[in-house]
Formats: sequence, C-alpha cells, structure tokens
Amino acid sequence: MRCLFKLILFPILALPLALAGAVYLAVDSAPNINRAAEITPSNIERAKRILDQNDPRKLKLGARRTISVSQNDLDLAANYLARQYAAGGARVQLKRGAADIDTSVRLPMVPLPIYLNCQATLVEDGALPRLQSVRVGDLFIPPPVAYWLIPRLFALAFDDADIRSFSSVIKKVSMNESRIALTYEWQADLPDKLRTVLLPPEERERWRVYQERLVSVTRSLTAKNISLTQLLMSLFAFAAERSKENNPVSENRAAILVLTLYTIGQTLEPILPEAKNWPRPISHSVLLNQRDDFPKHFIVSAALSAKAGGPLSDAVGIYKEIEDSRGGSGFSFNDIAADRAGTRFGEYAANSVSARKLQQQLSAGVSEKDLMPVTEDLPEFMPEAEFKRRFGGVEGPEYKKMMADIERRIAALPLYR
Repeated sequence: MRCLFKLILFPILALPLALAGAVYLAVDSAPNINRAAEITPSNIERAKRILDQNDPRKLKLGARRTISVSQNDLDLAANYLARQYAAGGARVQLKRGAADIDTSVRLPMVPLPIYLNCQATLVEDGALPRLQSVRVGDLFIPPPVAYWLIPRLFALAFDDADIRSFSSVIKKVSMNESRIALTYEWQADLPDKLRTVLLPPEERERWRVYQERLVSVTRSLTAKNISLTQLLMSLFAFAAERSKENNPVSENRAAILVLTLYTIGQTLEPILPEAKNWPRPISHSVLLNQRDDFPKHFIVSAALSAKAGGPLSDAVGIYKEIEDSRGGSGFSFNDIAADRAGTRFGEYAANSVSARKLQQQLSAGVSEKDLMPVTEDLPEFMPEAEFKRRFGGVEGPEYKKMMADIERRIAALPLYR
C-alpha cells in the first residue's frame, strides 16, 4: 500500500516541479535583442513599390505573384513589429534555404522586467518552411512539441479555418543569403478573410458608432470651413463618455480613423463594404491654421501613429515631402511640423496612461495653438536640388538642426505639457 501511495504521489509532485523548472529555464531578466525601431523613407519607398506590384485591383482569380524582400528590410520589419506590438525586439538572419530568427518579448501584465528570449531556425520544406530548432531562454523545445504548441497559440487569436485558408494561399517560400521570396495565389475571397481576421465585430461596431457621431456633428455645423479642432473636440468628448465602459485607447483610435477618412475625403467602404449603408457626414472644408493641407498632414500622421507607432508615421511624412520635392509642391518643413505634431497627438491618444487625459483636455476645449506649433517662418516649397543645397538632404546637419527646432516647438505645445 505504501508503495502504491508513492507511485501516486510522485507524478503529483513531479509535474509542478517540472513546470517550475521549465519556466525558470525559459525566462530571463533582460532581453537579448534590444534594438531601436528604425523606419526610413527609403524603407517606405520599397514597401510602396511592393504594394503597387501586388495591388489586388490588378489581380485576377488564380493569379500568382511573388513578393521579394531583402534581408535588411525583413530584419527591420521584424524588429519594428516586435517593438511595436510586443515591447521587445527581433533579428532575422537569412541563409541559403534557411532563416535564423531571434526575438525578445517582455511578458505583459507582469510588474517585474521578465523576458522570453526565443531562437528559432526555419528551413525550406515544400510550400511552407519547417521548424528545425526552437529554444526559449535555456529551454530547448523539440520541433514536434513546437509544432503541437504553435497552432494552439495561434488559435487563441485566430480561428483554425482562418489559419488553414491563409496557409493555402502561400505556394512557396524560398530563402537565400540576401532575400526571401514568397509566392502566393490570389483568391477572390481573400480580402473578406482578411477583414474577418483583422476587424472583429466589436471594432466594426465602434467605427459605425463614431461614423454616426461624425454625421451628427457635421450636420450641426453651418459654416463651409471648419477647424479640425472643432471636430476633434466633439469626437473626443464622445470618446470620453464611451470610455467610462470601454477601453479609452480603442475609442481614441476609432475617433481618429473616422475623422482621418473624412478629412482626406474618403469613406470607410473600401475597408468595410457594409459601411455603404451607413449615414454619410455633410462635406465641409477642414482647416488648421487657415490651411487645408495641414489637417491632412496632422490627422493622417495621428492615425498612423495611433495604430502603427511614431517611427512609421515620421518616415511616411518625410517620404511624402521627398516625393513632393521631386515634382510635387516641393519639400516643406511646415508640412513636416504638421506631420510631427500629428504623430505626437496619435502617440498621446494611443498611450494607456495619457488616453483619458487627452479626452479630458479636448472635452474642456482647445485652440489650434494647442495642436500646431508656429510654422510661418519655416521654409517650404523647395525643389529637391534646393533642399539638398540648403539642408544637405535628410542626413545633413542643417536638416537635423531644423528638425530639432520643430521638435522643440511641438514639445512646448500646451496639450502635451
């Protein structure tokens, strides 16, 4: 009887000890990968080229396309995503037929700095790569265990049917020392599948609610020209009310998105076809500092920053100005100031610490001087040759001095004190 008792007791005691040992081996007190998230205008230019080549409006059912990404761009993108969405870092090193991936992720909702430092190697194997090795901290995970675990982790965020349908789109992944190439087959229902995964019902409903609020606000205004601050105050006062029962960051993001599309003269329909049946706001000309271009720069940057982070927003703004200097309206530092002010606003709106504070500030009333720095003395409308001659391009010392001055002006705005 005593022997039987020991046999029963041993697994009961051994399992918690084994789990504790595995956790001890897996976690670390510091990240192995700790890199700044760097996005440059040249990165944006290359990404835009890839998107243009894979525009779904140009693809027919069953058409195959190959997306090719360089080692450097893949590495930067992986690190950016890890920094933005997991408070960590990543590094990707391509080899012939394989890729080494290192990631560091801080565990959420844990007061102490605890990290998972993961190392994995993927190798080519048919359509999709195969895991060759996985290590978390000092804990080696056999590939069969990883294959059992990973789909279950994905299932926490995605439906099994979604995972299978997306994997069926990918026909081949190939890797060498300098590039990774992904060949996919276009399917007519792919946009709907993406919407289902990326836009859950509660997010769609939130957009609808803010669209209705914007309709009500625009119908109440009689002037042809309205200030962006009027719209921000109205929608963020509404967000403050809804945040009594909802996440203020989610409410702020929805308000910014709906207002962004309105300001640039677009609708929600390309993103959400069901929005064609929603009421439409009355069209007004939106101004900021008596200009109609500033609101577009400000709110688009705010939307990018609130959803995807400041580095991406900043890079997109600079890329736009570089493009303008090559044949558009010219490089303008006052446009950059509007971009950077919008980026700061978006970061403030999407920060869990400041989200409610921003709602309260806007509900109490703000002026344009609270949103935008003084820009009248900033150089604008410069062709590319003049911009490079006067400021040395985006790496020149005079350019960096000007950007530092713009940052000081934005930091002094009352809204962010």
